Amino acid sequence: MLELFHGLPEVARLLGTLSIIAALGLSLGQLKIKGIGLGIGGVLFAGLAAGHVTHQAGISYPAETLGFVRDLGLILFVYCIGVQVGPGFFSALRRQGLGLNLMAAAIVVLGAVTAVTIHLVTAVPLPAILGIFSGAVTNTPSLGAAQEILSGLQAPQDATTLIGLGYAVAYPFGIAGILIAMILVRVLFRLSIPREAAAFDEERRSSVAVLETLDVAIQNTNLEGANLRQIGLFGEDGVVASRLLRGETLEVPHPDTRIHVGDILHLVGPRADIHRMRLFLGQVVENASLTTKGTDVRWERLVVTSKEILGKTIAQANLADLYGVVISRVTRAGVDLVPHPALRLEFGDILNTIGKPADLSQAATMIGNSQRRLQQVELVPVFLGLLLGIILGSVPLFVPGMPAPMKLGLAGGPLVVALILSRIGHLGPFVWFMPPAVNEALRELGIVLFLSVVGLTSGGKFLDTLINGPGLTWMVYGAIITLVPLLAVGIYARWVVKLNYLSVCGLLAGSMTDPPALAFANALSPSEAPALAYATVYPLVMCLRILVPQILVLLLW
Repeated sequence: MLELFHGLPEVARLLGTLSIIAALGLSLGQLKIKGIGLGIGGVLFAGLAAGHVTHQAGISYPAETLGFVRDLGLILFVYCIGVQVGPGFFSALRRQGLGLNLMAAAIVVLGAVTAVTIHLVTAVPLPAILGIFSGAVTNTPSLGAAQEILSGLQAPQDATTLIGLGYAVAYPFGIAGILIAMILVRVLFRLSIPREAAAFDEERRSSVAVLETLDVAIQNTNLEGANLRQIGLFGEDGVVASRLLRGETLEVPHPDTRIHVGDILHLVGPRADIHRMRLFLGQVVENASLTTKGTDVRWERLVVTSKEILGKTIAQANLADLYGVVISRVTRAGVDLVPHPALRLEFGDILNTIGKPADLSQAATMIGNSQRRLQQVELVPVFLGLLLGIILGSVPLFVPGMPAPMKLGLAGGPLVVALILSRIGHLGPFVWFMPPAVNEALRELGIVLFLSVVGLTSGGKFLDTLINGPGLTWMVYGAIITLVPLLAVGIYARWVVKLNYLSVCGLLAGSMTDPPALAFANALSPSEAPALAYATVYPLVMCLRILVPQILVLLLW
């Protein structure tokens, strides 16, 4: 079998090895003890084992190919994360972004202070401590920044070797340490994942006005003969009249529909707005029958999938005048929105519409309402997004006082671009939308490839450095650099700030720019809380992680 494996072409041998690592690692990650498992982190440990075995067997792989597969996996993972959380990222940034970023920055600073303290107290060489620091915080760009600045300062060749060994030794516990910190916070505060997920969803809904309904009879005689547009009942003032009962006849109201005393309107809007409107219109009717059953009026949910309507406002779509169809609410990313005339429609928006069957059918043609389109992935926008992300990550960022420019790199660039593009929604014919199933598949494929290669390349020298060299001591130092900042800020975030536990997990993963930790947090619950917190702090932390090693070299070299 070994001879057969040796005889395979290099590409086939590498693909076979990565497939074995992925299969074993994912199986290992599914094993749980008292509900706790390694999750996606199992792939890394399977990769370390495979790296050791292949090294002993004399099997090697092209470094350029390994680097390509690793970077491709990382780019796919962070880009898909950006697409997933982009629509909610900027609103989350406004609500709690400052506090999250301050706590994430505190983790970076505490880690740097811990590393410097270890260097000064134990006399571990600076290149080694830089590698340990980068591995302990699982940040490859940080490693690259340290190597680059030492090279610029003409450091000895063994400095680069020490950085690499320190990184390889500290990296495995860097990932495990983040998971341990998450678990310890959970155990310390005796937290329930389902309750935390429900609390996050409730908090998120409360940040947006929840839409309610109310039946109101017109009693204000000053409104006799006025049309709905004049009194702001088509979204202008946050309230929509979706049905009108006149006598025994149920009608679909239009903006120009004139109302009369005794008419009953079915209002949709935030509680405060509809009750304010009720004071102006008349009184609440408790037992009004405004149901569409037994009438020629129907309501349907139509999904925006037509490219022709993307970016248009509800006023520009003008369904009421064109088809006699009223939009009572818009659901976007699980949140109900008032159909204000100025609200722009985005791909995937769900419109609650009311009208006659024939009219609804015509409106559906205009809106798109194609379930098949919702399941399709537009590959051209995906590749354009990846290209833009790579370009952005390669742009040098000059910081005064720094000997070399910084870069967002292949992790930061695609993430930032994905956040922006998914927030924009579409640009001309390109729709920056990815079906959830496709997003999850690409994201998981990316992180598995990345971890497989990292484990495979580190496994060959891992045991030798650990057993015969200072590796065990370095690993302890790395564990301290990993755990001290995470536990200090994690406990503070939960105990003092009362931050949701799932957001704490995203904060800890994002502060270490660690995709496997995010994957572990995502596996705890289907909630978007970890990914939103991760994406909120990631851009700033990535810059700090690249900047800190350069500052340490300038101060200590």
